[in-house]
This record gives sequence, C-alpha cells and structure tokens, in this order.
Amino acid sequence: MPKFGPIKRNELIRCFIKLGFDGPFSGGNHQIMLKGNLTIRIPNPHQSDISKELLQKILKQANISKITWEKL
Repeated sequence: MPKFGPIKRNELIRCFIKLGFDGPFSGGNHQIMLKGNLTIRIPNPHQSDISKELLQKILKQANISKITWEKL
C-alpha cells in the first residue's frame, strides 16, 4: 500500500495500472494514462520523487480519494 506522500514515478504508474488505467502512452510533452474517458498526465522522469503536492493534484484529476489510494 502506498502511503500518501512522495512517490517514485514507476510506483505511481504501477498503482494507476492497479486502479484500471491503461498506459502509459505518448501524449506530447508528457506520457498519459487512460481509463474510459479519463486522461491523466504522468510527470516526466526526473531524479527526485513526485512530491506529495503533485501527487494530490494527479489524484484529484483522476477522481481518486486519499483513502482509496492508501488501500492499494
């Protein structure tokens, strides 16, 4: 179960796959993941973890609650 906090990009992708998203696919400047009509942009790889604040924004776009996230 991922805690709600900084996370590595690969772990974020694995969690979204568990939640039923497909991808990642190329989508211009960022990769995207898809679930039905919902499209989520995945941050580009960089040396540091994805911050708690950015994770919160991504989860809000994906309509995923903090409780659902922590139950993975």
